[in-house]
Amino acid sequence: MNIALIAHDKKKAEMVELTKKNYEILAKHSLYSTGTTGLHIMGETNLKINRMKSGPLGGDQEIGAMVANHKIDIVLFLRDPLTAQPHEPDVSALLRLCDVYNVALATNINTAEKLLDSIKDE
Repeated sequence: MNIALIAHDKKKAEMVELTKKNYEILAKHSLYSTGTTGLHIMGETNLKINRMKSGPLGGDQEIGAMVANHKIDIVLFLRDPLTAQPHEPDVSALLRLCDVYNVALATNINTAEKLLDSIKDE
């Protein structure tokens, strides 16, 4: 499976912990990430990450294009709902594309853990 990993600034530490906790599951899949999130994950784990641009510089849109072209199966996007994001239109477009193309999407840690648990035996 192709899995996208994205986290807003205040959620990057949670994403790193999620990837550490679920290393065995994630290592079996192809991973894609926005630039800065990918750097954080790679700095803390041995996971191979295909990095896009940083979210505000077009990374969310790059992953959105992958969703639209059926190249992403799951999106784990740990969003910070309490902080305004300068690239909110890009975020909204990515979430919309996940709905349009019926791609599994987790926007919080609890849902992300449940999604990863659902693919652990694949």
